[in-house]
Amino acid sequence: MKFIDRAKIFIKSGDGGNGHVSFRKEKFVPMGGPDGGNGGKGGDLILRGNEHLNTLLDFRYNRKFLAENGIKGMKSRKTGKDGKACIIQIPAGTQIFHAESNELLADITEHNEEVVIAKGGRGGKGNSEFATATRQAPRFASEGKVGEGFEISLELKLLANVGIVGFPNVGKSTLISVISSAKPKIADYPFTTLVPNIGMVKAGEYESFAVADIPGLIQGASKGKGLGHEFLRHVERCQVLLFMLDSSSEDIESDYNILKNELISFNPDMAGKAKIMALAKTDMLTPDDSEELKNMKIDGVETILISSVTKHNIELLVKKMWQEVKSNK
Repeated sequence: MKFIDRAKIFIKSGDGGNGHVSFRKEKFVPMGGPDGGNGGKGGDLILRGNEHLNTLLDFRYNRKFLAENGIKGMKSRKTGKDGKACIIQIPAGTQIFHAESNELLADITEHNEEVVIAKGGRGGKGNSEFATATRQAPRFASEGKVGEGFEISLELKLLANVGIVGFPNVGKSTLISVISSAKPKIADYPFTTLVPNIGMVKAGEYESFAVADIPGLIQGASKGKGLGHEFLRHVERCQVLLFMLDSSSEDIESDYNILKNELISFNPDMAGKAKIMALAKTDMLTPDDSEELKNMKIDGVETILISSVTKHNIELLVKKMWQEVKSNK
């Protein structure tokens, strides 16, 4: 399925029903009192998180969502029926902004979490509500309040425990295909991955965690180079960052610093996230090269030498990720 992580839609809650003007008509009571009922409340516009959705694609084709209007009041002081709410299912991890002011209205992070984004209009009062000792036969009622209508912007940020970051073609997609059931597109050229992938990794009999394969970052990503802004936002919610670095690089620490600086430039809070360092593609190294990198530390963190092809240290890496996830909840 095509991955769409931004959408703009128009939403409107229902209008309140108008109040009713009527008078009792009973046998032998020619001048019955007012008995017009109140109008029903307009339906609310509700957003609900759904963990089974992972794209905003549906909103590309359906851009207008309207709740039902309340029904007009009736005689015999009967209140009109309330309008039905409009419930919009969105992926968990979606932020909602007012399209005009860009104000953050809500942040849906849990399955079945709900927020009333636009309240339905109040129903108008029937003429029976306006009767007083001095005004016993009011011939007017009030109109229902108009519902709220405006455009909202939806922005999906993937929810994952571990975010895998690294340069293009470092092996992120291969790793996630090995440790989870995710089946990302894999090829031996940069930018194979054009959409983020999430895989569930089994850590024990009843334990698992989510890993996000973030498409390759490049220098300047935080300034929008390449598809930087489109992908960096998905790293923000991850508890743990797994830096995948090419073990055959001429300057591994420089590669790491470029990645780290891009993350911090985009969002300074990322500096405080837990980090794991993995040196990938070690199956391409000579035994001497592997020995030289064996005890390497980067940014004070011990590195793990891995190969997704030979499965070298993959089990150790999964164990380390799970430990960090539990420690950083």
